[in-house]
Amino acid sequence: MAVRPLWLGAELSSVGACQRLGARNGFLFKAGVMDFAGGFVIHLSSGVAGVTAAYWVGPRINKDRERFPPNNILLTLTGAGLLWMGWTGFNGGAPYAANADASIAIVNTHLCTATSLLVWLCLDMIVFTKPSVIGAVQGMITGLVCITPAAGLVQGWAAMIMGILSGSIPWFTMMVLHKKVKLLKKVDDTLAVLHTHAVAGILGGLLTGLFADPKLTSLFFGDNPRYIGLLYSLADHRAAAGFRQLGMQIAGIAFIIAINVPITSAICLFVRLFVPLRFSDEILVIGDDAIHGEDAYAVWGDGETYEKSIHGMENMMAQNQGEEMA
Repeated sequence: MAVRPLWLGAELSSVGACQRLGARNGFLFKAGVMDFAGGFVIHLSSGVAGVTAAYWVGPRINKDRERFPPNNILLTLTGAGLLWMGWTGFNGGAPYAANADASIAIVNTHLCTATSLLVWLCLDMIVFTKPSVIGAVQGMITGLVCITPAAGLVQGWAAMIMGILSGSIPWFTMMVLHKKVKLLKKVDDTLAVLHTHAVAGILGGLLTGLFADPKLTSLFFGDNPRYIGLLYSLADHRAAAGFRQLGMQIAGIAFIIAINVPITSAICLFVRLFVPLRFSDEILVIGDDAIHGEDAYAVWGDGETYEKSIHGMENMMAQNQGEEMA
């Protein structure tokens, strides 16, 4: 399976050419699926696999599910910034060359992501009366995921439309739909990977089939008339080609889902034969201290301070008293 479809440019180095020729043997590439930088095989795949694994592992205890605040918002922002910066190279590096297509991919990545982030914050303000840092990060991620399969294949205006949709549709599925669908409520999707990766990945794949500009697809796939977005095909009186491409995008999405769910399930069930996938509720109530004898974080609200840990003064004094009595 090809991680990224590759354009055979004349200016490629010998190493880059070998990489491209190897990727052209991928199943999805041969089938005609447009996936500029791995939105299908990386993000959609990870989203489906993640939520499938969460189903088999099972939920956390109700207390943790009801209130799950981030441990450190500043570190969250730091990681989000590094992620956005790294995505520039991730999408921009898909052509394996410093060319016009790479430049377009980088600009579109930022246009879509920034738009998605702002739309998510606006929806938070409308519904919850105030924005949040976590909401901004979620909107950023959905924008990055959505633009990945289309980064070098669409115009800037299309990238911004993709950002509007990636900041609103995953928001709706996460904030509204997830709380109403019984199956989704049973799955403890801790970091909302279903919405930020699976939903946003599906959205990106479909919109690529809608907005792909044949002038840009020719830079990446070569002069092949089958690679064209539906909107452009209608304008060029080539509706059959556009509908075919959109159908291939849907088929690619279906293939990713169909291969991930059973394989991830099989892996989880195999691991469960040897070790439990989930601790008992009694252990989860106590947390890390029950397993390791120490807490990963001192949560002051629960009274789990350093002084009460195994390295704290209370335990040290108790140990000293025990030694003296002995």
